[in-house]
Amino acid sequence: MYKNLFIDLDDTLWDIHQNGKECLFGIYNDYEYNRFYPTFDDYYNVYMPSNMRLWALYRQGEIKKEDLIVERFLVPVRKFGLDDPVYAKNLSADFLERTTLKTKLIDGTMDLLEYLKPRYRMHILSNGFREVQYKKIENSGLLPYFDKIILSEDAGINKPHPGIFTYALKTTNSRRNQTLMIGDSWDADIVGAHDSRIAQLWFNPSQDKPAGFEPTFTVQRLSEIKTIL
Repeated sequence: MYKNLFIDLDDTLWDIHQNGKECLFGIYNDYEYNRFYPTFDDYYNVYMPSNMRLWALYRQGEIKKEDLIVERFLVPVRKFGLDDPVYAKNLSADFLERTTLKTKLIDGTMDLLEYLKPRYRMHILSNGFREVQYKKIENSGLLPYFDKIILSEDAGINKPHPGIFTYALKTTNSRRNQTLMIGDSWDADIVGAHDSRIAQLWFNPSQDKPAGFEPTFTVQRLSEIKTIL
């Protein structure tokens, strides 16, 4: 039935939670953020909720990439008198470069890709930034499995907007009714695909409840996908 798979990268295949946390721990130490926060967890617990909120705004097109980059690193330190956009941009560049060197994948990623590769045309579909996504994919050993890497910056629009899915279909010469979107984000991947009339496979390890409709498929572990496809 399906011939083409659009697969999200971050927290579907590449473990952005663990990899990102390790990079932020390095930032906390190297930039001596103990002068602001007694422990790394204190810093992380301020950074992460703000970062998630900013990414939600970015997905909806309500803020630009530059705003996201600056704000996510200034929010935790602004109350301590540090409010320099140039500082935040430089810190962001350092952080993003660190992420490209991290290679931890979600459990079962390589086994699943080995299984899917002979059976489907596979493409990455990600909202992540161009300057890091290609490096992350290559350094993690994922590149050989994918025919195309489609980023929101290339499309000029973010998931969940239907425009990026239409762009992906055209770019990969894929038919809507022969395509399946696989991703962890309910809003970006699943709602976006649903609104674009593309079947959805929700990777949902935390067993969150769907809102508004039931996705085509739901799994808690990547290994379960082999029983579906």
